Amino acid sequence: MDLNELGEYQTRSTITLAREDQLERDNKYDPFEHRNVTHPTSTVGAFFHLLKSSLGSGLLAMPAAFKHIGVIPGVIGTALVALIATHCVHILVSTSRALCEESRVASLSYAETCEKAFKHGPKRIKRFSTHIRHFADFAMAGVCLGGTSVYVIFIASSLKDICDHFYPSHVYSVKTYCGFLLIPLILTSQIRHLKFLVPFSLLANLCLLVTFLITCYYTFQDIPSVEPEKLAVGITQWPLFLSTAIFAMEGINVVMPVENEMANPKRFLGCPGVLNVTMVFVATLYGVVGLFGFLKYGDEAQGSVTLNLPQDEIPAMVAKILVAVAVFFTYCLQMYAPLDILWIRIHSYISGTYQNLGQIILRTLCVVLTVTLAIAVPDLELLIGLVGAIFFSTLGLLIPVVVQTAHCWDRNLGPYLVVVWKNTLLLLFYLLVLVSGCYASITEMVAKFS
Repeated sequence: MDLNELGEYQTRSTITLAREDQLERDNKYDPFEHRNVTHPTSTVGAFFHLLKSSLGSGLLAMPAAFKHIGVIPGVIGTALVALIATHCVHILVSTSRALCEESRVASLSYAETCEKAFKHGPKRIKRFSTHIRHFADFAMAGVCLGGTSVYVIFIASSLKDICDHFYPSHVYSVKTYCGFLLIPLILTSQIRHLKFLVPFSLLANLCLLVTFLITCYYTFQDIPSVEPEKLAVGITQWPLFLSTAIFAMEGINVVMPVENEMANPKRFLGCPGVLNVTMVFVATLYGVVGLFGFLKYGDEAQGSVTLNLPQDEIPAMVAKILVAVAVFFTYCLQMYAPLDILWIRIHSYISGTYQNLGQIILRTLCVVLTVTLAIAVPDLELLIGLVGAIFFSTLGLLIPVVVQTAHCWDRNLGPYLVVVWKNTLLLLFYLLVLVSGCYASITEMVAKFS
């Protein structure tokens, strides 16, 4: 081959490669362009949806969380938990988007992302794709059922506090109030369509907002000086802080629906991005409420700071009533997801004649389960720690880490296997939260109830 032929060959090769690159770009699937959402959510709307998922009863539990760790470790720990929770959401959404491109689908749910990650992952784990989907679904159901058990205790504790004040001659235990709630909760859980729950959601949000404002009014008044023993607490109590903080801040169960329905999903990740802005705001709010609530009430801080409000003042009593109403109506909203997951799996085994009866029985049994768990652990603070350690850490930490590792294993693990090392540290953190949180919660339960 002479020099002229060599030059022509190189020119043709360059043109061919350029055409192949252009063809690859033209054939690259962009899931955002294929999303056909009937009523897309604006960027501001996505921010408020994500904010609502992270703000709730957990916010009122942060002063009790700080009680187990102290001021300085509490502030650092809140920032650390927020950072880890944000990162896990980030890797879940990033993996879901990559899988959408590979599978050429517009969007994937949380469970579908888990299944696709294993299907497109190493050969050894492909056969587990269906199992990981079921595991993700049941983890989601566990989060919702565990969270609603906390709600039962939350409502029962508030009702006891209110009734003990107005009817001091009729004092009942928290367990008794849990029993009183059984029938009303069964009735509200029979609502099967999400659109009928919208008024309850609006009422719950309004009640929570007013409760939060009244609580801040009391919390930020007459704050005592910082005592040395409040700066840090013995390390044996730290696991209860971690599991409570994870319970409070984890809203990963609504992340994929919010991202999938955005009008401009490219604004979800990145800097500033909806996710980062929301979590910075959430971490700041949780840190402020936890810090000043702990400085105000110290070791007396209860599982909900509203229980620390005075009983002889009208605004405080209004806050206690409103938070009970808000959590009561939030209960049926939180039960929607696990009931839907369970019904999808069992409805095919029930004949058409008994479909309605089957729905009623399933919903009743799930409510009975949550009330039974609340009666078994009638302590709001300890139940939050236990549920956070088991369910919320699994859904928010373990599954995103496993999904990203499975997807990147045969593709790109980064320089020096950075993905493997980083996810190993996250996995160790998950195990720390799971084991130590369960141990600390159960030990406290045994000591308290024995």
